[in-house]
Amino acid sequence: MGLGYAPSPHTRREKEGSMTAGPKSLQMTVLMTPDLANFSGAVHGGALLRYLDQVAYSCASRYCRAYVVTVFVDQVYFREPVNVGDLVTFKANVNFTGNTTMEIGIRTEAALPTEDPTHARHVMSCYFTMLAKDEAGEPCTVPPLEIESEIERRLFESGRMRREMRREMQERNKALHVGGLEAIRPG
Repeated sequence: MGLGYAPSPHTRREKEGSMTAGPKSLQMTVLMTPDLANFSGAVHGGALLRYLDQVAYSCASRYCRAYVVTVFVDQVYFREPVNVGDLVTFKANVNFTGNTTMEIGIRTEAALPTEDPTHARHVMSCYFTMLAKDEAGEPCTVPPLEIESEIERRLFESGRMRREMRREMQERNKALHVGGLEAIRPG
């Protein structure tokens, strides 16, 4: 079963021989336009989530040089509204790598185009877990993350801890599961 996705020959990984990692960070800036506004005039949270998913995909696929899919979104924290007219910068980084997955941390900042970007507002943060897939749609190995600084070591350890917390929460949620919609009966 194919993915409907054909990687460019310039980015296709060699069969299990080449595990060279690409860049581990990515930055993208987008102007927030009126079509993204909600009823209060701020940018709709769903529009921001869409951008976050695109940024996570771009960062992860560039790093592992493979197609990736989102498997988990963690700790999306909307710190303050994003306004129409803001330039929003998404700063993504590969924080942690497992065997077939990566955690992408994204810090999102906003400022008016006329403002000094060094004074941008920190408007949201989140973590995406991305799964690498091969051309057949099966999970594939990602390059191990090379830790080059104390900050990267701390990000890696934090990512490992978040992975363990997610696994624990999944187990707890299984214990709470009472069935599908058929378990909800009108009274």
